[in-house]
Amino acid sequence: MSQDTKLLEKIAQVEKGGAPKYHAKNQEAGKLFARERIRLLVDEGSFVEDAKLANNLDGELPSDGVVIGLGKVAGRTVAIMANDSTVKAGSWGARTVEKILRIQETARSLRCPLLYLVDSAGARITDQVEMFPGRRGAGRIFYNEVHMSGDVPQVCLLFGPSAAGGAYIPAFCDLVIMVDGNASMYLGSPRMAEMVIGEKVTLEEMGGAKMHCSISGCGDVLVKTEQEAIAAAKNYLSYFPENCSQLPPRAESKAPKASGKKVEEIVPVDQNKPFDMHALITELIDEGSWFEVKKLFAQELITGLARIDGRPVGIIANQPKYKGGVLFVDSADKAARFIWLCDAFNIPLLYMADVPGFMIGTKVERAGIIRSGAKMISAVSEASVPRICLVVRKAYGAGLYAMSGPGFAPEATLALPGAMIAVMGPEAAVNAVYYNKIQELPEAERPAYVQKLRDEYKADVDIYKLASELVIDDIVPGERLRHELTQRYGLYASRQTPRAEKKHGVYPV
Repeated sequence: MSQDTKLLEKIAQVEKGGAPKYHAKNQEAGKLFARERIRLLVDEGSFVEDAKLANNLDGELPSDGVVIGLGKVAGRTVAIMANDSTVKAGSWGARTVEKILRIQETARSLRCPLLYLVDSAGARITDQVEMFPGRRGAGRIFYNEVHMSGDVPQVCLLFGPSAAGGAYIPAFCDLVIMVDGNASMYLGSPRMAEMVIGEKVTLEEMGGAKMHCSISGCGDVLVKTEQEAIAAAKNYLSYFPENCSQLPPRAESKAPKASGKKVEEIVPVDQNKPFDMHALITELIDEGSWFEVKKLFAQELITGLARIDGRPVGIIANQPKYKGGVLFVDSADKAARFIWLCDAFNIPLLYMADVPGFMIGTKVERAGIIRSGAKMISAVSEASVPRICLVVRKAYGAGLYAMSGPGFAPEATLALPGAMIAVMGPEAAVNAVYYNKIQELPEAERPAYVQKLRDEYKADVDIYKLASELVIDDIVPGERLRHELTQRYGLYASRQTPRAEKKHGVYPV
């Protein structure tokens, strides 16, 4: 046998992955082979693999259970790590860890995005001394992720389990896409939970995709199939530069998918009447450009990427349809994370405020609403990208601050004609200030007196008065809103903000 023949046979053997029975098991679960996932992800013929022959002397550990390399997505270089779950359930050995470290170092030196295609049962206990505690042990993977954070985009496509310490790979990524029914992440398995703390729980309850995307917030995008996950990752990357020193790529401008309704028809006059903020967003952004992040988590706040006249924009919008758009602990955390993401990669921000303020009460105070609110306001304050605050209907109390109101140096604070900015709404304000006087009146006279006080309050915070006092920069009619945003983001694109001469703030997290 010639050396070339021997090499080709060895490569063919390695590229098959694990035994056929493991491939069959994955197919039954709707899971693709690791190399097929990569093929669907990258531009055709662009993938260059590294360390393919790792551990090739052990016939049961082809590539040591992980595929690494470089490829192109829409013509741009990306680095890829993909667990092969047909090899020891995608578990980590010493060479697995070394390969992951090397592709991280490659991504960092090339300053290109890194995608983690995760499907792993965690560490091989039999290899723990070699792969766990040392300077180039598993902990170094997370150290690298932290140091790469905000420098290059890091995306996790979670196709299967991400167990124990391995769960921190998705935790440190910018975006986590989870496949419903197969993806999971947890520090301790249900079996371990029962043994250690006596809790009986299912895998879905412990760390399933739906749970993490709707309750814990550890997942960002829930999809039904692996093909959807791969398409979502490609779409997400299209909004981002290759690294933080570049501007996000501009696409061809598209008109909005207009509903035929005027903005005034979409946004109710009644400040307390719920409506779906998505309907207004659709009227403003390029058709087909909406990519929502954490759609199922803390739904009282919307966060997502879009394009306006082809330019990527990050949108933070209160959602009156859920809980009246009031800010809670989870929604404040959700906003802070998204603001940091967009700011890191030079994506301008649009705040769409329709907010009664932060939630009050014993439950949220004990959960740390002040701390989480301070976290969101910290993120708002530090963001150096161009920002516009649009007051859709109302911005009350600290809600105005959290939505990048005038005191937080947005490029502009705009308002629709019926909008209101105040410490609190007319109903609450009148009750707070005049409660005793109201109670002193005969019951029949109270409604008229209360209405008079509310009208006076509204006149005091009238949007035209606020414009006169330079609190807001412009009142924009609905028919001109998209054009106004397009013009402003085009003009603000050249903004440069000097960095503060300090290491970092002490964040209230």
